Amino acid sequence: MDIQQLNCFISVAQTLNFSEAARRNYVSQSTVSRYISDLEKEFGVQLFTRSHRDVLLTHEGKTLLPYALEMIATLGKAKKVIDKLQNGGTGKLSVGCDVTSPLFPSRCIADFTAKYSGISVELKKLDAADRSAAITGGEFDYCFMPRDMVPESSGIETVVTHTESLVVVSSAESPLKGRKSISLSELAAQRLVLLSESSAPILYMEIMDMMRTFHLTPVIDSTYDELIELYMAVLSHMGAAIVPQSLAEMTAPGKTAVLPIDDADTGIAYVMAWSKTLSNPVGGLFVETVRQYALGDDGGYGL
Repeated sequence: MDIQQLNCFISVAQTLNFSEAARRNYVSQSTVSRYISDLEKEFGVQLFTRSHRDVLLTHEGKTLLPYALEMIATLGKAKKVIDKLQNGGTGKLSVGCDVTSPLFPSRCIADFTAKYSGISVELKKLDAADRSAAITGGEFDYCFMPRDMVPESSGIETVVTHTESLVVVSSAESPLKGRKSISLSELAAQRLVLLSESSAPILYMEIMDMMRTFHLTPVIDSTYDELIELYMAVLSHMGAAIVPQSLAEMTAPGKTAVLPIDDADTGIAYVMAWSKTLSNPVGGLFVETVRQYALGDDGGYGL
């Protein structure tokens, strides 16, 4: 069964005339007859009774007609929605973002909304408490997060977006001022302030694992749930923070010093995750935009 068959069936049912149905659908009368015959074979019933003088709908044909009209109308509505989207039409997306890497999704969202001005994007902080529900439960259409944060589920699809290296952020007036980089052994001797395990579990785990790998014990002064609190602690000389590079670039220029860690691989891979059953009609357009900037295994955060 295809759309043309349904259109021809509807035309014959409405006009009770094969010649008129052929004219309306810009096909030959023999083509209309073949379409009707194919439908009758598919349903296993006779849809019309034909004589040399009359064409009449059977009971089965009358039963099929409203469903055929509904299918054609639904397809028409779908086409209008898709046409609107392709031309920057209306729609809405809900996006959740992990606090540790905001610049990559910000770039994608900025370009997406510039291209599709009629589509609004609702942006929220991604709560780490229930990641599976956030992705598959309908709270968000798409979630940007560390790859290791994605729960194992056959119902979740992901695309690797970028990788982030960890760096150290200290006050510009700290003893680290003027340094170009820092080693892990030096870092272990510094007082540290970190984002808490509850607010940034993967980042916290990566930092702890990195220290354990090199048999170091970090001196953690305090942990914070919010980024603004963390940076206030840094500026108050309470300690140095360890954060992804793009997050460090959101600090106040001239007020902080940013140092790469020079003797360890500190890369964290990030992904965008979504439910395979996502039905938001603007979703495909957003995935297309994100894929344009996704670097996969090349590293960096695509800015």
